[in-house]
Amino acid sequence: MTAEPRDDHAAYLAEWLVVLKSDKRALLTAASQAQRAADFLHELQKAAMAD
Repeated sequence: MTAEPRDDHAAYLAEWLVVLKSDKRALLTAASQAQRAADFLHELQKAAMAD
């Protein structure tokens, strides 16, 4: 990861703005899916440490 801006950052953010404007639940859905992914990875880490 780098703090340097990339040429596609503005386009990426613009796409998110389109999604957020068209779907009022998009942010909550994305956050929910991110939490599920984090929980899954956390469980994998716990399982790996238990072995």
